[in-house]
Amino acid sequence: MQTTIIIATHKPYWVPDDPMYLPVQMGHAIHPAIGYIGDDTGENISERNANFCELTGLYWAAHNIDSDYIGIVHYRRYFGSRKKCIFAPKKERVIGHEELGTILATTNVVLPKERHYFIETNYTQYIHAHHKQDLTVTRSIIERKCPEYLPAYDLYMSKTHGHHFNMFVMKRELLCHYCTWLFDILFELERELDMTGYSDNDRRVFGFVSERLLDAWLMTNNISYEELDVVYMEHQNWLHKGGAFLKRKFFPNNHE
Repeated sequence: MQTTIIIATHKPYWVPDDPMYLPVQMGHAIHPAIGYIGDDTGENISERNANFCELTGLYWAAHNIDSDYIGIVHYRRYFGSRKKCIFAPKKERVIGHEELGTILATTNVVLPKERHYFIETNYTQYIHAHHKQDLTVTRSIIERKCPEYLPAYDLYMSKTHGHHFNMFVMKRELLCHYCTWLFDILFELERELDMTGYSDNDRRVFGFVSERLLDAWLMTNNISYEELDVVYMEHQNWLHKGGAFLKRKFFPNNHE
């Protein structure tokens, strides 16, 4: 069984010394090369990186990697080993191919542990941070193109927790199914969404929206999975993040 996990990156960074990991430069078609393989070979959408974020790497992996299992992590976020103490050095806590192979022997999908908002639903958290119309148009597309996914999408939006970060490892056949479904929706959203007045960050909309679609796909297709902790390679200022979260909830930008 061969597993390849691409590391979505836009700058040189530490890479685990494990043959399972493959650093890939996102947006290689539109940015100076940094020494890694780019997401612009074979079938690709590299030139759309400003709007699709790490999804240009996911698209590239789904169309150009033939491993039995394919995954995506971020240069600052990895899946954590279950065998290492949380107080161990971060680099030592990144899961290796042998341990992951044992997990994949009993499941076809590995996800990061769910993110909990507690006082926000997935829907309200998004509209307080981004533009409401992103989700309005997305829901309309799902209702029109694949209505069987709408109940799960609505259920996910009503929950206060979900799988985010665009991080996962999947059996190749499942990954291809997910990506076909996902990009069919996102490319239609790209055609229909009016981003006039969007900031550069808001224009990363397709990456943000995709994080809110994974659980709907999993639920509709009754796909089971295993969860792993996320190892953050850089310090996380949770006090600052929590303050920003509360500010967005109680003093939203009123994006439409």
